Amino acid sequence: MHVSCTMLCRLLPKSNHRWLQRRWLAAHGLTPHMLVLHWQKIFETHKVPEARESSEIIISHALGGKTLHGIPPSEAQRPVSASQLEHIESMGQQRLNRVPVQYVIGEWDFLDMTLQMRPPVFIPRPETEELVGLVLAESQGLKNSMKPRILEVGCGSGAVSLALLRHLPQSHVLAIDKTEAAVNLTRDNAERLGLQDKIHILRHDVMLDPPERLLSWGPVDAIVSNPPYIFTADMSQLEPEIFRYEDHNALDGGPDGMNVIQGILHLAPQLLNQGGDVFLEGDPRHPDMIHQWLQKNTGIHLRLISMVQDFCKKPRFVHLRKD
Repeated sequence: MHVSCTMLCRLLPKSNHRWLQRRWLAAHGLTPHMLVLHWQKIFETHKVPEARESSEIIISHALGGKTLHGIPPSEAQRPVSASQLEHIESMGQQRLNRVPVQYVIGEWDFLDMTLQMRPPVFIPRPETEELVGLVLAESQGLKNSMKPRILEVGCGSGAVSLALLRHLPQSHVLAIDKTEAAVNLTRDNAERLGLQDKIHILRHDVMLDPPERLLSWGPVDAIVSNPPYIFTADMSQLEPEIFRYEDHNALDGGPDGMNVIQGILHLAPQLLNQGGDVFLEGDPRHPDMIHQWLQKNTGIHLRLISMVQDFCKKPRFVHLRKD
């Protein structure tokens, strides 16, 4: 027996017994589209953000696709199997607990790559895709070098480093992060994309570890970072998905969000080739704050090239160059 989508939520047993609900759903031959509506309603009832998107991603992933449109028509019209329902139930319960959908499905797309995602490593955001585009468009240091060398501070999942390597195949990257989880995930993603020979991954804290470890690698043409930049006072206002599950070390930038940013600015002149570039992502308040900081710290031989807005028209990125 098949039921219409509008009947689904009325007919579904009210029991909280998950096994009973799975059995009921399987018996009624529900299609992926019906299940999307079912889980969308559940997410909305529990005030889970992006209820429709979360439901579509979970159901699509359980069926081996990324989107509903990516599922073959024959599969999309076929009732979901009991094993698929069990997988959907497991993922749906995680999302109800406000686990980010990227962690729920274990992967996420960044530009033209699909990367593994594992908690608590920071999940790359769309703004950071713009950071990659800015580096590729504006870095004179990379354009002037036959074999560019790039340092990424705070590599997380490896999204930025690996995206740059895919667009600059002649380059080599040193990717550093202070957590073992991030270093391991970057390494796994590099191997997944076949880029492991072009990237050196190192556990290193720019605030604590001696810079000689990085200096021994040699001068670089560009330093890129999406560092921890949230003001400590703002941390408690983060959505549960972020506050509960993502690493606070990758988020909290100190009282003014500038702790790691200042560490990078102190370190950059020592590591950069002449004419090399620094690209930073930050809070919308940070471009002006970085400008003011450089004016006070005249011994830091970095020149502000530009402050760039993100797609929401908020000041987000800073481009500096070593004179």
